[in-house]
This record gives sequence, C-alpha cells and structure tokens, in this order.
Amino acid sequence: VVVSGMARGIDSAAHEGALDAGGATIAVLGTGPDVPYPATNRRLYERVVAAGLVLSESPPGTKAFPGCFPRRNRIIAALSKATIVVEAGFKSGALNTANLAAAINRPVGAFPGQIDVPNAAGSNLLIRDGQILLGSIDDAITLAGLSRNATTGRQALGGDEADLWAALDQGEGTLEQLTAVSGLEPRRALEAVGRLELAGLVSRGHDGVIGRATVG
Repeated sequence: VVVSGMARGIDSAAHEGALDAGGATIAVLGTGPDVPYPATNRRLYERVVAAGLVLSESPPGTKAFPGCFPRRNRIIAALSKATIVVEAGFKSGALNTANLAAAINRPVGAFPGQIDVPNAAGSNLLIRDGQILLGSIDDAITLAGLSRNATTGRQALGGDEADLWAALDQGEGTLEQLTAVSGLEPRRALEAVGRLELAGLVSRGHDGVIGRATVG
C-alpha cells in the first residue's frame, strides 16, 4: 500500500503508479475528506476514492488553512511502514514527513541527488545524517520489507555484512563499538549497517545503539 498526500509531483505519481499497477493506495489530505487539493487533482482524487482510501482528520468541507499540510504529514509518517524520500528541498513537506517518521523510529530512506540541485538538498541531508541511502529500486523495495522474489534471510550475507553480523554476537553496540569489534573501517561499517537495515536484520535505536532485529 502506497501512502502519500496527493500533492502535485511525486505524491501524485506515487498514487497513480500504485493504481496503475493494480495495487492499493491511501491519500491523506490536509483538507476535509471531500475537498481534493490541489483542485487540479480531482480526477486522481476520484480514482483513489474508487479504488483506494482517502483519509483526513478534518471534518468535511474544510478548505486548506495555514499549517494543515505539515500537520497531516504526521499521519502519513505514522501509517507508513517505511518512508521513502525521492526528492526534497531544505524546506519541504517530504523532509518534514521523513523527520516525523524518524522520530517514531520508522525506517527512512532517500535517493541521493546532485549536490548543486536545490530540490535534492533535503534528501542529501537525510543521508548525511544517517538515514538509509537508496541506490536502486530494489533498495526501496527492501526498505519496505519486501523483495522481488519474496525471499529474505541471512544466507546472502558476505564480506563486511558478515563481519558486522559476527560482531553482534557479542551484543548490541554503537557504530564506534561495532567498528572496533569487527575491525572494519568506520565508513565500511556504516555501509554494512545500512545494508543490514535494508535486509531487516538489524535495527538502530534512538540512542544510536545497533542490534539484531527482533523477528515476529
């Protein structure tokens, strides 16, 4: 299920892609549930109503008001198993949603952009600050807890990931602690943690402590 806010651009593309593929989608509105915004998205709104779900915490008839869209972003973050940022500027709704998702310990991934493109500044900032770098569609699928062939597990571990996984035999720890135990360089350890997170095998707490993910 793809959850988004039915805004112009990537939001609309996400809803349309889900519907075109025969999947499900949820549009969380900052306006009332009967007030599509922007108005130019009325046709998309009707498609979501017919084949998906439209949600709003505002009563019917509520028009857009200052702060309504950042406010609804917390609902998008809370409903979503993982948040994927395709592109975001420094001041954007996508960056706001990503930060809200991170605050409730939901996985956040971002696609990197060119360093001189303003609309990629927020995405790059998320990656710099420790969120997961998405380098491919498969990375995004894995972040959502899925896979193309519906198989997951430890059998594919190798190289740095295997070294880091072995270090976790001694218990959870910070990145610095696991770097010391595994003998990996800090950058390689960080990348290995990211790949293990994508595979759903490890998790990071608010305090930065990394441990094996609990299954079930």
